[in-house]
Amino acid sequence: MPSITRPQLGLTAEDSIPAFPSVLKPPAGAPNVIVILFDDLGFGQLGCFGSDIETPSIDRLAADGLRYNRFHVTALCSPTRASLLTGRNHHAVGMGFLVDTPLAYPGYNGRIPSSAATLPRVLRAAGYNTLAVGKWHLLPRGERSAAGPFDRWPLGMGFERYYGFLQGDTNHWTPNLVSDNHYVDPPRRPEDGYHLTEDLADTAIRMVIDQQHSAPGKPFFLYFSLGAMHAPHHVPPEWAARYEGRFDRGWDRWRQEVFARQLESGLVPAGTDLTERPPWMAAWDDLSADAKRMHARAHEVYAGFLTHTDAQIGRLIAALERIGVLDDTLVMLMSDNGASAEGGEHGTINEHRFSTRIPESVEDNVAHLEEWGGFRSYNHYSWGWALAGNTPLRLWKRYTWLGGTRTPLVVRWPGGVHSAGEVRSQFCHAVDVLPTILDACDIQAPEMVDGVAQQPLDGVSFASSFGDADATAGRRIQYFEMLGSRSIVSGRWKATTDHVSLGVVDEENLMAGSRDFALDHWALFDLEEDFSEAHDVSGEHPEVVRRLQELWLVEAGRNNVMPLSEGLTSRLGAIIPRDYPIGTRAVFHPGGSPISEEGIPMLVAGFEMSVDAEVPPGGAQGVLFALGDWNGGYALYAVDGQLRFAFCAAGETTMAEATSKSSPGRHRLSVTFTPGEGPGGKFVLACDDETIGSAVTAAALPVALQHGGTHLCLGYDRGFPVCDDYQPPSRWQGKIYEMTVSTPPGRSVDPNADARIALHAD
Repeated sequence: MPSITRPQLGLTAEDSIPAFPSVLKPPAGAPNVIVILFDDLGFGQLGCFGSDIETPSIDRLAADGLRYNRFHVTALCSPTRASLLTGRNHHAVGMGFLVDTPLAYPGYNGRIPSSAATLPRVLRAAGYNTLAVGKWHLLPRGERSAAGPFDRWPLGMGFERYYGFLQGDTNHWTPNLVSDNHYVDPPRRPEDGYHLTEDLADTAIRMVIDQQHSAPGKPFFLYFSLGAMHAPHHVPPEWAARYEGRFDRGWDRWRQEVFARQLESGLVPAGTDLTERPPWMAAWDDLSADAKRMHARAHEVYAGFLTHTDAQIGRLIAALERIGVLDDTLVMLMSDNGASAEGGEHGTINEHRFSTRIPESVEDNVAHLEEWGGFRSYNHYSWGWALAGNTPLRLWKRYTWLGGTRTPLVVRWPGGVHSAGEVRSQFCHAVDVLPTILDACDIQAPEMVDGVAQQPLDGVSFASSFGDADATAGRRIQYFEMLGSRSIVSGRWKATTDHVSLGVVDEENLMAGSRDFALDHWALFDLEEDFSEAHDVSGEHPEVVRRLQELWLVEAGRNNVMPLSEGLTSRLGAIIPRDYPIGTRAVFHPGGSPISEEGIPMLVAGFEMSVDAEVPPGGAQGVLFALGDWNGGYALYAVDGQLRFAFCAAGETTMAEATSKSSPGRHRLSVTFTPGEGPGGKFVLACDDETIGSAVTAAALPVALQHGGTHLCLGYDRGFPVCDDYQPPSRWQGKIYEMTVSTPPGRSVDPNADARIALHAD
């Protein structure tokens, strides 16, 4: 049949010549691609990177493939994810910080431009199916509601299917889930054995099998983006129990043992020195017995969480092998930043205490020791374990020392890796992942996408290193910047500022304005001789330091890094407002889905929440509205005719109870919060505007409950309850007509509220 572009149409089929549409196919032999992305996983936490935490599934991937010991990221999650999926530097695509606080500066607006088409968009255009499962966190605050806009949701960025959560973290027992472009409930309750990581693995397996059933042999791209190992470190108790007593020796000895294994295995080159523990961090031997017990338990839970996650990765890999596609698949496993120290000096049973200004203490953590990792926790380990998790490197997530920016990378691809089990030492970065995958798939990066000219890629393929241990690194220059911490690599040299102290010892200082960046010391490290960034040689090479400082400024200017700020208060005036502001009054009606926290007015300046409801003849019973749970949330509900309002601030609950029962019939039932009355504020319950109860809270920020994708349920609750007085769904037994949320116009709000939320939304 001749090749024609248009059909030739006659009166009948016999007189006509059809024109068959072309079928889009990738180049012959193009592999399937899976990117497995961890969150907050440190350089030294995998078994194949020196840890004694059991990660057999990942270790097998490394044994069949390669470990890269000089892979770099941006030091924070949203920026790394943007770089990974676009091949461009994070500031160059508007992701200089978290999407939770988009700013009206080009490098920080939280909006990946259409001139930086994502990897799934490019692969889809080349004939791939594109699937995403897990954490997204590339959607600006204000665009996560049921109204969208949806162009920056995963399906708007090139994926054909999505299942996961949009925010920076979520409760692994009761997550806020999205399927494609709509919110959904988890398939089971936690009491029935639900866990997010298992659900994500189930869904990824099902998506791939469905895709291969429908299009056998058609290549797919799976972006498997885990909530692990970000806090909360939630794990079934039997997984943590297997590590009982394993970390009683503490972080100093554990760090030394990991380092010894790294040297012995060849992962870390001979001659490397273990960086020193910071002088303001406690030595393990100086801790009290209670503190040791508490910190050891926190790491037992973390280790169980990691091993449990490894098992789910193992299930995915086994499914690929079972259906015969594993060896035709390029698997790349990495982390978005180094281990996280956001648990602070003591760790925390509930990381939301930071945003509610509830101080941590060893005594309180010990009192909740058995809850660690369970339903009633939102836990995070201390900075001592974060430092150990990044062995042998300095510091951690958020800072451009190597502890924040150098993470594990494992590559398995039988079609391209022929020297299994080896270590590769080429410098590479998250921006290099996209060009490397396109190179492996024999696909050219497009110059135009959807009629938009594409900005140049910042990354360069390192696929040549798959088969050649001596392959030259594709790039010699890479800048880094995060919250004012700056560094730059140029060939063998790395210059790093000391701009870390304000936020390390006291995170409240992150709210402060920036200090004088010109006063920062730039340390210099010879990375060919000093793998771990242990020895500052700036005094010996002042001319190199000056050159690298100037080079950093050039790269910063080219990539829209300015303006610098180590805190957020100095930039709060630049926060981009919502396209459709909620204002000071919102009305909600029954019959819809749970309401996104972004559809609720900000509550910090005070509020009134009222429900126009029918109290049944049998008396008031059930939930009128609820948001969040016993880790942080609020609910207006009734038990045996008595109206109650529970306000839970990071696990500490204030309860307002009515002094009398509500009579049957239609009523306006309300709760009002007035800040500044008492330590934090006063809640007042009312029925038809008549006060029936009150309570004073010490917590200052009800607004901090609007985090992590929590949703407002009207007439029932889901997930965990806000308090133990009721068990979800606990539906309201009468009729609900509408709910109104009002906030006072013109009242000043806490300028640090968004900052504290954003800092713990990553």
